[in-house]
Amino acid sequence: MSTFITRMASTGTGPRLAVKDLIDVAGVPTTAGSRAVERTATPATADAACLAGARAAGARIVGKTNLHELAMLPLGTNQWFGTPINPLDPALIPGGSSCGSATAVATGEADVALGSDTGGSVRIPAACCGVVGLKTTWGRVPTGGVYPLAASLDTVGPLGADVAAVELGMRLIEPGFTAGPCELAVGRIRPTGDRAAVDPATEAALDAALDAAGIRVSEAAAPDFAAIERAADALIDSEAYQVNAYLIPDLARLNSYNQRSLPEAAAVTAAQVASAQEARDSWREWFMSQLAQHPFLVLPTLVGAPPLIGTRGMPLTILTMPANLTGLPALALPVPGGPAGLSASLQLIGPPGGEEQLLAIGRVIEAAVAALWLPPREAGPEQALESVDLVVVELPESGD
Repeated sequence: MSTFITRMASTGTGPRLAVKDLIDVAGVPTTAGSRAVERTATPATADAACLAGARAAGARIVGKTNLHELAMLPLGTNQWFGTPINPLDPALIPGGSSCGSATAVATGEADVALGSDTGGSVRIPAACCGVVGLKTTWGRVPTGGVYPLAASLDTVGPLGADVAAVELGMRLIEPGFTAGPCELAVGRIRPTGDRAAVDPATEAALDAALDAAGIRVSEAAAPDFAAIERAADALIDSEAYQVNAYLIPDLARLNSYNQRSLPEAAAVTAAQVASAQEARDSWREWFMSQLAQHPFLVLPTLVGAPPLIGTRGMPLTILTMPANLTGLPALALPVPGGPAGLSASLQLIGPPGGEEQLLAIGRVIEAAVAALWLPPREAGPEQALESVDLVVVELPESGD
């Protein structure tokens, strides 16, 4: 079972960087976690634009990380390249689609990793694996050279074992990036509704973390999460079909979900897309009005503990999709006291371009809860680091 699709031998003196295999690295094919894509993929002629800063900083790219095929689901399972093992519990999903990026930093195989987030694909695996993940403001990080899922929602962002590692990741993307300052006040969103109902232990863990950090908390309104998810799903389906329509003749080489979902996505109508775009504008205005009242908004990343591999029913994207539909930045970081003896994941949503402030308040919360953690559950390193045979390639020093 594999964190990496391709390991790389790379020189350099900078931090170890793992790169999701949607992101082009010069000299290496981009597979999008799919054997069907891999079959015709050729080595990238240049790095993706988001890697320019990392190259300049001498980052050592240690590998291309695994993902859910075509980034189409948030589970992180992959029948072609193996499913990365969740280091918190191998029975749990690692989360997706940036599963390999999350496990790479969780197991210490990389100092920082890059993932993509269209509906939660950085924050969900961060929550499942107990690490930190940042969904960046839409349009802040260039996506040229990144295999798209839905261009109007796609973002690239860093994952790390802690907030400092994610800040390092932002400096690799944007040289000179520095966190802070920020106001230590939040609006607390308490999700409601059948699909958005949150495990009480998760809600309690978030409240305890905010209290320990001395954050001023006021109650914020809760949006209609299900309506947001429906609008975002329509946009993702429509745009994902446009990207992947060339695979329709090769459907048998895709996983069973994509064999069903791509033809279904083709049926999304122009009227449905127009309605979803109107909803996006409306919900962005709603969230901006909330952020005018509160410096940040806080809610869980997941409604409960990560589900077991092979189980169904947990709405993994229900709480992450609002930041994608509205284009806002969001930070997911672990806090103690979650359900099933695991961490919970606290999600902070900030204003457009507010990554510096999100990391600053994230650093405060992380420091405050440090003393609250119980000793981590024991897990054999052979479970966390088990992998399939990997291809080793010599990585070019820089892209064209």
